[in-house]
Amino acid sequence: METIQPLGRTSFGNEANKGNVLSKEEALDLLYSWVPNERLRLHMKQVAGVMQAWALEKEGLPETEAYKWWLAGLLHDADWEKYPNDHCRIIIEELEKRNIDPSVIQCIASHGPRHFGVEPQSTMDKMIYAIDELSGFIHAAALIRPNRYEGMDVKSIQKKLKTPSFAAQVSREDITDAVNKAGIALEDLVKFVIEKQKDINI
Repeated sequence: METIQPLGRTSFGNEANKGNVLSKEEALDLLYSWVPNERLRLHMKQVAGVMQAWALEKEGLPETEAYKWWLAGLLHDADWEKYPNDHCRIIIEELEKRNIDPSVIQCIASHGPRHFGVEPQSTMDKMIYAIDELSGFIHAAALIRPNRYEGMDVKSIQKKLKTPSFAAQVSREDITDAVNKAGIALEDLVKFVIEKQKDINI
């Protein structure tokens, strides 16, 4: 991801569009038309599911607000496969054209501060940053286990995080930075991600 260019701005969308979202059908249509890679689609669905669960269970948000978390999670990597050098820029422009709630667009722009130059501000921003890398890492760990997620524990993930050769493309620095920014304990988030994404497999 080192070839990604910073977005060059820190404000996204229009406040006049607050509350505007894609329907679930529209969001999934966009996902399937923009992302041919099934593994990437699964990652995006897993991030979306964990984001929505966190919003509902940890933040106590109503369904309508939690849906925005789901939507941001689902579409955060929508342009990664087709436009790797313009990752984030293309999906942001698409959602701005569709007059989507700025908080959703801002959240997507915040999922990789080191790459996009956008620091997470809201709780939703901070959580997509924290959940994104960790979700992918935990799924990679599940894929090499005979029983996948069944019986997976927090300690095994923490041990793998300390093994640089495992899922080497996942930045440990980003994970540490993200959980610090979110003000949560790494082990608590690992436990939550394991529990919530184990059943998201299609």
